[in-house]
Formats: sequence, C-alpha cells, structure tokens
Amino acid sequence: MGKIAFVFPGQGSQTVGMGKKLAEAHDFVQSYFKEADDKLGFSLSELIFEGPQEELTLTIHAQPALLTTSIAILELFKRADIAPDYVAGHSLGEYTALVASGAISFADGVYAVRKRGEFMEEAVPNGEGTMAAVLGLERTILHEVTEAVSSEGHPVQLANINCPGQIVISGSRKGVELASVKAKEAGAKRVLPLVVSGPFHSRLMEPAAGKLRTVLDSISIKKAEIPVIANVSASEMTEPDDIKEKLIRQLSSPVLWEDSVQKMIELGVDTFIEIGPGKVLSGLIKKIDRSVETYSVSDEESFTAAVNRLKERVQ
Repeated sequence: MGKIAFVFPGQGSQTVGMGKKLAEAHDFVQSYFKEADDKLGFSLSELIFEGPQEELTLTIHAQPALLTTSIAILELFKRADIAPDYVAGHSLGEYTALVASGAISFADGVYAVRKRGEFMEEAVPNGEGTMAAVLGLERTILHEVTEAVSSEGHPVQLANINCPGQIVISGSRKGVELASVKAKEAGAKRVLPLVVSGPFHSRLMEPAAGKLRTVLDSISIKKAEIPVIANVSASEMTEPDDIKEKLIRQLSSPVLWEDSVQKMIELGVDTFIEIGPGKVLSGLIKKIDRSVETYSVSDEESFTAAVNRLKERVQ
C-alpha cells in the first residue's frame, strides 16, 4: 500500500448541520465545537448546526466553521490510529491541514481564520471584485488572457488551478468580465461566474496580507510533524517561518491544487482522504489522476466505510 494524504476542503463546502450527528454521538467531537465557541466568544456551533445557510456562508463564519468541523472529524481518525504521510488543504483548508500537522493549535487556527475572513471581506469593497470558473482552457493560454486584460488596467489573474480544464480567475469585476469574454474567444468551453464576496487569491487581496501577518505573528507556529503541501508552491513545508510566509503569500497568490496533488502522487501517495463536508476535492483529485483512491469523510457512515476499506487493503 502506498502513502496516505489527508486533504481538507475550502470555502464553499460549508453546509448547515455538518458535524452535528457526530457531535451528538461523541463528546470528543462536541468538545471541538465548544472550544471554537469559547475562542470566538459566540455560538459558532449553533450557526453550524442550525443555520441559517446565508449566515454560515459569510466568509467570517464559513472559515472557522469549516476548520472546526474538519478537525472534529479528524479526531475519529486519530482514535482509530490512522495517520497520514502528508496533509494539504484548498485555500482555507491549508489552515486545517496545519492544525492537523501540529504546526498550529486548534484554538489559534480558529482565531486566525476568523480574522483572515474579516481581512478578506475588508480588502475590497463589496461588489468591486469577483471570480469566475473557466472550463476547458489551457493554463498557459488563460494566463496570457489575464495578463493582457490586466495590462489594460483591469486587474485579473489565475486564482485556483484546480484540475485539468478547471481554473478559477479572480480580480476586479471589469477585469473578470473582460477576461471571461476573451477566454471564450480563446476556446474555453464555458465560463461560470462564481457567487463570492470578493476577488480571493488575487493581488487585490494584498491589503489583507499585512493585517494577516500581525495575526500570524501573535500566534505560535511550530514545526509541522507531518509535511504540509503548500498552496502557493506545491512543495512541502514544515518550518515555522516558511509556513508563515507562505500563508501570507497565499492570500494574493493562486492555489496550485492540481500541482499539489501531482506532487503528493510523486511522493508516493495513492490514497487521498477528504475530511470535512462535501466531495469537492475528491472530485478534483479524480480528474487529476483516476488511478488513485479517494474517500470523502463527513460523518460516521463515511468514516466507517473508509476505515474498513483501508483495513482490507492492508491485509
């Protein structure tokens, strides 16, 4: 059997009721939700379990909610003595991965992503920036399109390189609109505007970077016990200073998800376990390499199924 990677979802995977049944069934799961409530000074858990969805979807709520739920589910794996060889997360999920790796404490992680959400919301006035998913266009061609539009004074750039044929662009509203038209002219199959509150992973997020540095300076970042594959470089990071710099860069740099998955496969990973709500990352991983095994674990049932399958493979 090859190596295992745990991967953690980013914003957009949140759903009302995530983790609720697990929290009701296990005190050790419930304790994470309680710790998050205590750290943030309001009932995040009530918002996660009861909604409403539009409140949960706000960046400032979605980020700590997803980190909390994923780490609570991760505890099931710890108690089953299943440990990964590598961890990674998509955007916000990178913070979850760092908590999982032991580099950042759970409480500090919840606090950091709550502040990150605030800074991201504040960086660009609502409505001035946006994102769109471009389907069926080569990375190099789309990069040329965004560079051409940006040079005309309408900033736009590649934001999430998710899998072959799926790239998200981000920037000013005008920049994204112009690049969307040019991308179709250059051969993109479809361009889908995303319902987001800002131009994440673009240079327009740079005002948030300085504020994020202050927050990261205020928390303890340790050496990661499990290598984390970084969004901005698709390479391993374990050292505290390196982790901090890459998290700051991540705000305004593209998420190299396709490259990160390829890197883990090169490192011998053949099993990816997505921990948290939804199946977004498992779907992307299968589009990157059909030969690997993927599991999405969001509740007791999916956890048991994944563990049983892993045990069968070991025998």
